[in-house]
Amino acid sequence: MSAQLTWSTLNRTMGHGAHFVKSTAGCLAVPIRSRPGLGCYQKLISMPLLRRENPRSCSVGIATAFVLVLGLVLGLVHSRVMAEPAPVDKSQAIQPWKDNPWYWQYRGQPVLLLGGSKDDNLFQIPDLKQHLDEMVEVGANYIRNTMSDRRDLGFEVYPFKELPNGKYDLRQWNDEYWRRFENLLRWTHERGIIVQIEVWDRFDYSRQNWDPHPYNPKNNVNYTYEESGFEPAYPDHPGRNKQPFFFTTPRQRNNRVVYQFQEAFVDKMLSYTLKYDHVLYCIDNETSGDPAWSAHWAEFIKKRAQEAGRRVYVTEMWDAWDLRASQHRNTFDHPELYDFVDVSQNNHNRGQVHWENFMWARDYLRSRPRPMNTVKTYGADTGRYGTTRDGIERWWRHLLAGAAAVRFHRPESGIGLSPEAKASIRAARLVESMVKFWDVEPNLALLADREENEAYLAARPGQAYIIYFPAGGKVRLDLRSHPGRYKVHWISIDRGDRGPSGTMAGGDWAPVEAPGSGHWAAVVIREGTS
Repeated sequence: MSAQLTWSTLNRTMGHGAHFVKSTAGCLAVPIRSRPGLGCYQKLISMPLLRRENPRSCSVGIATAFVLVLGLVLGLVHSRVMAEPAPVDKSQAIQPWKDNPWYWQYRGQPVLLLGGSKDDNLFQIPDLKQHLDEMVEVGANYIRNTMSDRRDLGFEVYPFKELPNGKYDLRQWNDEYWRRFENLLRWTHERGIIVQIEVWDRFDYSRQNWDPHPYNPKNNVNYTYEESGFEPAYPDHPGRNKQPFFFTTPRQRNNRVVYQFQEAFVDKMLSYTLKYDHVLYCIDNETSGDPAWSAHWAEFIKKRAQEAGRRVYVTEMWDAWDLRASQHRNTFDHPELYDFVDVSQNNHNRGQVHWENFMWARDYLRSRPRPMNTVKTYGADTGRYGTTRDGIERWWRHLLAGAAAVRFHRPESGIGLSPEAKASIRAARLVESMVKFWDVEPNLALLADREENEAYLAARPGQAYIIYFPAGGKVRLDLRSHPGRYKVHWISIDRGDRGPSGTMAGGDWAPVEAPGSGHWAAVVIREGTS
């Protein structure tokens, strides 16, 4: 007795998920299509199983047919279950706050993102769980995670499988790399920490990092220098854009030899991230590259998310320190593609220029407000981009200027999660416990007798004021139109705790003098204000 299964019967029975088609030989052909998260390549499985609906049909015994088809279908279902993200409540996911889109909301509530951490590719560090707990203890809830794999400290691993001959196969994954990444996503989600991913870091593929990298043709079994268009060395700073790795996409040089592996990598990354609701996406680290590269990956990530029933939020980080530079218009002018902006490179500026540069960008975005993140705040006595004092000033200036997310950059170029960083985070949470930063607006016009870089103000006139003093000082606050009594609460930013408190009268210019030198925040609240 034999099973006379036809193509139409099988497809009706198994439904749309199986995608059974006839091969040229009249046998069962099952195309396994690359789906978001699978990170695999299109394959074709063929087996002489079914007869064609004409006399020259294939046939098999009913038991054999049942076992083979059921096994194949269950395999497809298993792949689909393992690859697709777990259900996410869209209303609870990280997204621009519906009531004030300058800021984020998470789990249905507005949230101010504050951070400081000791590395960039944080998922690679061996003591990750302890470091996350250290953040939570002081009130940090925001990290940067580059997908970087360069071996700066010796414990980093590549995403691809290393073969016994020492070369890499770009079609096979290194499970340890992805295990680490999954741990980061799970542990941050458990702790309510928002993850901002950078998909590509140009420094991974140039200078000393290119020689050992798996994408270098001498280190893999997948292509040659001639086939890939790569060179053995890229000694220049990656900002000179000589590395063809960043010109592979279809609207650029359409380098299919290399691009297929880049696409598989992003698919693999998304197979993990789309299962979670606390991930933001930035395409590159401080790029000065081709905007077509950035746009392609932004569209790609959004398309994959949409296919998975998700909405995600994407940006690009441009290298120009001046936010008025044309580079930044690629994100500023395209809110349909870039849902928030990252202006971290403003943190190369100092003092009043740093404030004014950010304020210019905020004003430029005012017609289509979006969260403004600064995932890298430079400045440390150990680095080249300003002092520790510079780093703390930049972090606080952005906070008062209306940034939705601020993070201290890792050492040596930033203060990471050092004692100074912890004190700033604690101090900011103390301020927030009295006045929410989204309830005030930056407004230096309400300060008088202010020297350059002496004090910065965010205010809700007549209700609440936050004044930041980088190095002590004394200014006058304009309360002329707002009589009444006001409470003044001082927060020591250097210590991360409360200082003295007092009261002042409204109805005139009110003097405000910091209790001492160093970094101070004053919270001025009208009495009776809830």
